[in-house]
Amino acid sequence: MGLFDYLSDALSSLPFSHDVDAESVRGGASSGGSPAGAPKEGSKEADVNAADAKSGGDDSTGHLPGSSKNIDTEAEEDEDDEPKDVKEELEEECAQSKQCGGYKHHYDECVERVTGQIENEGKANEDCVEEFFHLAHCATQCAAPKLWKQLK
Repeated sequence: MGLFDYLSDALSSLPFSHDVDAESVRGGASSGGSPAGAPKEGSKEADVNAADAKSGGDDSTGHLPGSSKNIDTEAEEDEDDEPKDVKEELEEECAQSKQCGGYKHHYDECVERVTGQIENEGKANEDCVEEFFHLAHCATQCAAPKLWKQLK
């Protein structure tokens, strides 16, 4: 008897057998009754449900998305509670100001040029990213001291 035979006999004698029945799922789907763990329906509730079933219910479908019957005004009130962010307003004012006028002029010219290229040729040969960044940088630099002054 060789070493291989000895090891195979030793392994076959160990209880590694796979019992399919032991691992099968107990329970399953049933066509009637309540789900496991759900409370049983009381007699009053059963009577009301039976009456609804006979009368056809009130045919209400509940809340439909987009319907405005029950608008929650609490959400609207919460929006008013938050302080207004003035950063965008300050940057817009600065972008329109004389301080950033040159950058705004270059950006507007670029937008006109690119829009014309798209209308005439169907595609643009350039974009206005660089001009936009220059304008945004100028507006941010202009708005920063004003914003800090308001925050203090």
